Amino acid sequence: MTLATTLRRAPLRIVAGAFVLNTGLTKLKADEDTAKALHGTASGAYPMLQSVPPKTFLRALAIGETTLGSALLLPFVPSRLAGAALSGFSGGLLTMWWRTPGMHDGIRPTQQGTAIAKDSWLLGIGTSLMIDSVVSDAGESRAVRRANREAAKADRRAAKLEAKFAGKEKRKQLKAEAKAQTKAQIKAARAVAKKQAKATRGIAVEQAAAARAGAKEAARTLSDSTSEAGHFLGGVALGASKAAGKTTRSLRKSAAEAARSAAESGRDVARSAAESGRDVARSAAESGRDVARSAAESGREAARSAAESTRDVARSAAESTREAAESAAHTASDSVRTIKERVGA
Repeated sequence: MTLATTLRRAPLRIVAGAFVLNTGLTKLKADEDTAKALHGTASGAYPMLQSVPPKTFLRALAIGETTLGSALLLPFVPSRLAGAALSGFSGGLLTMWWRTPGMHDGIRPTQQGTAIAKDSWLLGIGTSLMIDSVVSDAGESRAVRRANREAAKADRRAAKLEAKFAGKEKRKQLKAEAKAQTKAQIKAARAVAKKQAKATRGIAVEQAAAARAGAKEAARTLSDSTSEAGHFLGGVALGASKAAGKTTRSLRKSAAEAARSAAESGRDVARSAAESGRDVARSAAESGRDVARSAAESGREAARSAAESTRDVARSAAESTREAAESAAHTASDSVRTIKERVGA
């Protein structure tokens, strides 16, 4: 019940309640004559009251009017209940007025019945309270239903907003979880990649070390083979030079021996020619000298040609040795580069 409704009903309830309460309190102090008069009037309209003593009837009527007046004045008593009680009380009075002869002329009250007929305003007040309560309750019920509908709409909107907000929060939570999971996967992948890189680096280092060792071994083998080839070629060249020297020496010796033998034969011829004649000796000596000179020259030329051929052989052997060493060095460098490229890859 709203404040406006309470204020609208307050004048009616206060006026009627004060009047009825005052009447009830007055009747509580009434004497036996007043009780007999009221009992006689009431028993004429309601024959069942004839068996009730007048004093008891008056006291019950006073208590009822006091209770009704208090209910009208108390605001916590519902207006529908108070109006119904007031309407019932005033309806009983008007029924008594209508059933009592001499109190009305048709529908108009007489002078004797005016005192009771005027209580019709109490019936109007009670009926008004009842109608206003019903209409207000209906309006309030409509307002309540409208408020309930609005509240239901607000609840649905709130539920939608809450669901939307919950969906957003859920999406945020899922995004955060996916992000955290992605970060964990990235960390795990990075750790695995680091382990694999370390293992690959270790394998590459081992392969590089093995390749370096192989390259060193190949270089050592190549250097050994090169040194052996150099030593061999050097030995060959040295042998060739020694053979050439020996050949030159032998040629020189043979030439000297030939010259000696020629000289000796010339001397013998000269001696014999000297013996045969000085001229013959001279000619023989000259011819022997010429022969010795020519033999010496031929021996010298033979020694020179042998020495030159020996030098050519030594040079060609040295050049072939150098070319072999250079080709071996190039091959070794190419193999080392290939191994480095493989290791780098």
